[in-house]
Amino acid sequence: MSDSLSRRKLARAAAKLAVASASRLPALVLMTDDERLPDPIGAAKALPRGSMVVVRARDGRRRGQLGEAMTKIARARGLFVLIAGDSALALKLGADGVHLPEARIGEAARLRARYRFMVTAAVHSLAALRKTQWLDAAFLSPVLPTASHPGRAALGPLRAASVARQSPVPVFALGGITAANAGRLCGFSGIAAIGALSVS
Repeated sequence: MSDSLSRRKLARAAAKLAVASASRLPALVLMTDDERLPDPIGAAKALPRGSMVVVRARDGRRRGQLGEAMTKIARARGLFVLIAGDSALALKLGADGVHLPEARIGEAARLRARYRFMVTAAVHSLAALRKTQWLDAAFLSPVLPTASHPGRAALGPLRAASVARQSPVPVFALGGITAANAGRLCGFSGIAAIGALSVS
């Protein structure tokens, strides 16, 4: 299956989830990754209009450069951009918000009140998901086995759906999701991916 066909299939599966959950958030999310996404710019340009990009980079300089490039693409293509873990950069770039690691979920209420932008976070369990009431959305992972979390047990589609349905906020499925298995998902508001949205 070609990259283009895979992306379209994944986008359709994400849109179906969003409709079923009555979510008004972007249904498809590209997560950048220092190792697993060699061409994040190309991947972002290939996204359907109205999708979201979460800019992740360990190095601050790289994060700034990538964030600046993504916000330019977003303006041209109607995308939403979140900056992972860096509210100052998100504010500087005029991004749509920030994405937090699970350990920083407690910062969500302050960030929303201070900056009035979107705040999402990564979660890996039901216990963490129950602390997300101040978030706009959560990213639950790993739903399926993934190279991003080698050795970590995946939740599996059924357990992940059960966890997502108990969330106080919309939940995106993340981890091991491809065009071939996205149809197995239910109970989510959308899909987030890395490798499945890459371009050759």
